[in-house]
Parts: sequence; C-alpha cells; structure tokens
Amino acid sequence: MTDHLDHDNTFFEQTGEKEMFVNFGPSHPSTHGVIRIKLIADGEFVKKTEIDIGYLHRGFEKECESSSYTQCFPYTDRLNYVSPLINNFGFAKAVEDLMGLKVPERGEYIRVIMSELSRLTDHLTCVGASTMELGAFTAFLYMMKAREWLYEVIESVTGAHLTVSYARVGGVKADLPATFSEHCLKVLADTSRVLEEVDILITRNRIFYDRTRDVGVMTKEEAISYGVTGPFLRSTGIDYDVRKAFPYHVYDRFDFEIPVGWKGDNYDRYLVRMEEMRQSISIIRQALKTIPAGPTNVDSEGNVIDAASMADLGKSGRTSNLINMEARVEPTLEGSEKRFHTLIRDDNRKAGLPPKDRAYTNIEALINHFKIVMDGHGIQPPKGETYSFVEGGNGELGFYVVSDGTSHPWRVRCRPPCFPIMAGLHNVLEKGQIADIVATFGSVNMIAGELDR
Repeated sequence: MTDHLDHDNTFFEQTGEKEMFVNFGPSHPSTHGVIRIKLIADGEFVKKTEIDIGYLHRGFEKECESSSYTQCFPYTDRLNYVSPLINNFGFAKAVEDLMGLKVPERGEYIRVIMSELSRLTDHLTCVGASTMELGAFTAFLYMMKAREWLYEVIESVTGAHLTVSYARVGGVKADLPATFSEHCLKVLADTSRVLEEVDILITRNRIFYDRTRDVGVMTKEEAISYGVTGPFLRSTGIDYDVRKAFPYHVYDRFDFEIPVGWKGDNYDRYLVRMEEMRQSISIIRQALKTIPAGPTNVDSEGNVIDAASMADLGKSGRTSNLINMEARVEPTLEGSEKRFHTLIRDDNRKAGLPPKDRAYTNIEALINHFKIVMDGHGIQPPKGETYSFVEGGNGELGFYVVSDGTSHPWRVRCRPPCFPIMAGLHNVLEKGQIADIVATFGSVNMIAGELDR
C-alpha cells in the first residue's frame, strides 16, 4: 500500500485547492468485493491513491489452526472461490510434503485436469466481468455461459459448483465418473468456440483497444519489486509460471506454452488470460488422452448392494459374503469405492479414510475410519514446517504449514497471489484517469476472500 496514514483526515488534508477527494468503494459494484480506494483527483486525472483492504477478513489462518487438517479444506474453498479446486490441492500438497506422501499417478492426473478446469472458470470470470464493465455486455454473457458449462463438469466430479472440498491429504475424494471424458471434451469444444467468438468481438474492437492499450501499465521492475506473479506479472514480459518453473503434480508431462505480454498494460493482461485459457484446454485434452486407466466395473465375483443395506448386514453379523460385495454409494461419494481407492489416494492409514465398503465390512477399517475422524486422533504429520505453492488463477498461491505433531496445524499462513498486486496498485492507478480505474482494477481479478483471508 502507500505510506501509512493514521487517519482519513491526513489523506484528505493533502488535497489542493483545485483537487477533490473521492471514495471509490468499499461497496462500489465494480470492485468485485469489498475494497476501498481513496483518491485525490485533479480534474479527470488521478493524482494520488491509497488502497484499504481487510473489509472481508474471515480469520482463515486462525480457523485452520483450530481445526483438523481435513477440516481445513472447506476453508480453502472460500479463498479464491472462483477456482476453489486449486486452493484445495495447494493446501493438500503442503500437508503431503510434511508427511512425505506420494499421490498415485491417476490422482495426480485428476488434480491437473480439475485445476485447469478451475483456471478456465477463473479467467472466464475475470475477462467476462472486465469487458462488461467497459460496455461489452455480450462478451460477458457468452463467457458466463461457458463458465456454467464448466461448473457442471466440475459438479459431476465433486458434487458442487463452488464449495467443492474435493481434495484429500494423499489424493482426491473420488475418481472421475465413467462419462467424464466424453462430457468434458464436449464442453471444452464448446468453450473453445466461445473464446473464438469473444476474440472476434473484443480483441480488435477499436473502443476496447483504446480503453485498455497503454492503460494501467506496470513495469517489469515494479512487478518484481512487489512480488507480483501470475497473469499480471506475465503481462510485463516475464514468463514465470509455477507449473513450468517448479513442476508439481504431473505438469512436466504436458506440452504447453506460457503466454507473455510486453507492455504490462490492461490489454496485455487480457491477451495473456485469453491465451492461458487455450493452453488450459490443451493441457486437459492431453491429460485425458494419457491418464492411467482405472476400473470402471465391479469385479466379476462382486455384487452391488445399497450402502445402507451393507451396513445393516454388517451390524447384524451377517458378514460371510460382504467381502465380495460393492456398496452403491450416494452420488457425492461415487468413485470413492475400494476398487478406485488405491488409484486416487495414497494407501496410508494415517492419512485418509478407508473406502466406505471396507468400513462397513471390516473392523480394522472401521477403527481406522473412527481414528481419523475422532478429534485429536486424525491426520498427524510429524513435527516440522513446509512451504508449498501452486499456480493459482491469479498467480503463485502458497501455503506455509507448521506441524507440532498433533492433529491440528500449529500455524498456517497463506500467500494469496492478488495481495502483492494490490500492494502495488496505487502506482498503476496514479498514472491514469478516474474512468480507467474500473478497467485496471478488473484486470487485477481481486478476490476479496483470497486477499483478506
């Protein structure tokens, strides 16, 4: 932010005779959340700004420190709530590093696929909203339509649009549905067509170009000094992307490019995000072609029965044939049965719940389940600390986790990618006009839940 000012009056007193003090926010409809920008305007030009954050502070870090490791996942959903799966996997990766767990190969592929679907929804939201605020309402409607298609794909896997809580320490909650590949490829083809339509409508549109080119410029030096990452950094010409610089999951197996700009303005950030969406589609298609196969049918000796019936048989002691049976679980648990379990999660009893049909039929698995969910007996990484990071929709999303050997993290610290951008935003805004604030702020893609944590 700018130099600390104790009171609004101090900032107001800097206003000259022909200048005006203006409050932009904190509830302005174009601020994509609660943020306050204090301005000193000289006519139509912004002379000085100060950014006030913290209006949506929810105590994410302290909530995690009073919860078990598994209970932290719903909190991560509410960071960048436009692409929550990336938050899920980022936190899971930090805990896995503490425990030395290795996610099975199929689980890693699933994480890549779901992360890139989330990146698409994130960029569609940012570009769609930004173009709408400059008057391109048609592009916004097209992109929101595509985003809804993608959310339907995500919901078919996780059971939810936004608050997914899909990751687990050591893997993911459930395998992909049998029809996932066909459904996903169709939606990707439709989304590609939407990107082509928006490209035709917007990219060479004279009004859009004039409103964004050479507006909201951040130099390479400024971006590096503030620790900016993501599309905002890449628009300045620096090709830093965690997926390439520090490959995680199985990103090093895919062929994709890191788009960069050269001026660091709003137009470059638009172009970078548009191309990143095309690259995400390419990554998902490659992953679907090469993902290791998993079982899609019950073993020939098995019988599928309702999960409640299986539990009743087990409680009444009629267990003679249960070992050969498969539980028919509810939709949100589908894909978590025992035939999928070792493909999508590390088979470490200290890290995750056993499959439901094992818990219903096997006393050891039932005890294992009880120990994991019981307060004080859950996932207990050894004492230590780690910093793990992934490429979020807005840039490098990091989690610093300290374990004291108990079932609750001793310390959790989140590095939200839009925080450094907001720290340097005053420099960017002070180079432009009042009318450019909305366009520049939209290119930040500030998500208040992530920023204020």
